[in-house]
Amino acid sequence: MAKKEDNGLLRHLLKASTVGLNLVAATFVGLAVGYFLDKLFGTRPYLTVIFLILGIIAGFRELLKMARQDDGENKGDGTDKKDI
Repeated sequence: MAKKEDNGLLRHLLKASTVGLNLVAATFVGLAVGYFLDKLFGTRPYLTVIFLILGIIAGFRELLKMARQDDGENKGDGTDKKDI
């Protein structure tokens, strides 16, 4: 029984650790794409700012998607703290 609880805890910790990585990666990719396009078209700094904002939005969108998915997994399995 404790093995199953440990497995669930480990899974939640792994998901939590990917949240920060997803936010940073999406922001960096947006920044890099914008910077490259600015160099290509000579529109500095407009595309960098636009794609940076889009990268940040994409990172938070992924965070919300993960939170909703995690919320759906916890329903009815007894791990929801609201029942206490």
